[in-house]
Amino acid sequence: MTDVWSTVHAERAALADDLARLTPAQWATRSLCSEWSVHDVLAHLVATAKTTRWRFLRKFVAARFDFHAFTANGVREKRAEDPADTLTSFRAVIGRTSTPPAPLESRLVEAFVHGEDIRRPLGLRREYPVAEVVRAITLQARTDAAFGGGKARVAGVEIRATDADFTLGAGPVVEGPAISLLLAVCGRRDAFAELSGPGLPLVTARG
Repeated sequence: MTDVWSTVHAERAALADDLARLTPAQWATRSLCSEWSVHDVLAHLVATAKTTRWRFLRKFVAARFDFHAFTANGVREKRAEDPADTLTSFRAVIGRTSTPPAPLESRLVEAFVHGEDIRRPLGLRREYPVAEVVRAITLQARTDAAFGGGKARVAGVEIRATDADFTLGAGPVVEGPAISLLLAVCGRRDAFAELSGPGLPLVTARG
């Protein structure tokens, strides 16, 4: 558990530093989450960092058990008018260890995937800790879509990292850098061009 939180805290701090000098136009850039801007994704990260198990249940009930509405409500609640204020709020939650009722590795998924949702459209690059990215892939590849996972997306293929000793699943191979595999498992089409193998058309079709 300590390893997960130390990684999450480091990723939050690095992202905050990357966003410190954004222009208004950059804050408004469309993220890899097609409905959200860079600013919106950061507000989501603030909301989830503050989410305890009890808060999740209370807010989820208030959203009538609609996960899309639940996340949208969190963005509206934590998105300040000035992105600089949202960034200040994000810095304030860097060291938190609150978590919704989900496996702890889901915090790694959150940090890595939303970090790329923000960085890639802005042309920013980061080297992520590969061993922890592999942990995130393992969780997402075994989690149903109903719980935010990508199990169906990679069913019947073997995913193989080219920068780590990691394979998962059985079938035609899809291979590439671990972070690109994680993004693909999470349905981010931006990563498909970084992958190869005979199983890629299957994953792409389900993207």
